[in-house]
Amino acid sequence: MSISDSTAQRYTAHDPDVRLMLQVRDDDAQAFEELVGRYQQRLVSLMTRLVGRRDMADDLAQDVFLRVYRARHRYVPGSKFSTWMYTIAHNVAANALRGLARRREVNLVGRTSGEQGADPMDGAALAASGLMPTRQLEKAELGEVVKMAVMALSERQRMAVLLNKFEHMSYEEIAQVMELTPSAVKSLLSRARANLREVLDPYLQQGTRVAEGTDPA
Repeated sequence: MSISDSTAQRYTAHDPDVRLMLQVRDDDAQAFEELVGRYQQRLVSLMTRLVGRRDMADDLAQDVFLRVYRARHRYVPGSKFSTWMYTIAHNVAANALRGLARRREVNLVGRTSGEQGADPMDGAALAASGLMPTRQLEKAELGEVVKMAVMALSERQRMAVLLNKFEHMSYEEIAQVMELTPSAVKSLLSRARANLREVLDPYLQQGTRVAEGTDPA
């Protein structure tokens, strides 16, 4: 895609991460280390929420940075650096989720085995194991239930929600990352919020167990 000089200059002038990436394009190793330092924790956190496994998230984040570095000589500042990087992250995560689905290692409705240790859904399964009024729901338990609800979303809904909620991206930025239109992103987020309410409301309002077998579109 062709980028006008004015567009490139605008992002270069207003986004310090774009300026760093241009230094990386010129093989500045220190600039690359600074970018990794700025985004590593955010990227690992995003990947953990997407795939549900912290051990895998670390590897996926490293894969994203490797791809960023390999693409450095082709980099053109046509958007915010974070938007460009999360486009790469979206592709990496999508490939990983397809691999997990093929190997049947992940159950998107939160029924993963506790034998894998670091799975963030373990606490959610415990929190949802019996009836619990909302007033007795502790903050940590609520967090686990929310994690389970997010994992029950489809891959595209989950990505859109995480980029919007945790990375504070606009519809336009999410659309660029996911190769959708802004109106499609708006519709995707609307369906995701409806699905989250469907999963969370019975548990939070009535203390009933989160329904298993949910398969949102």
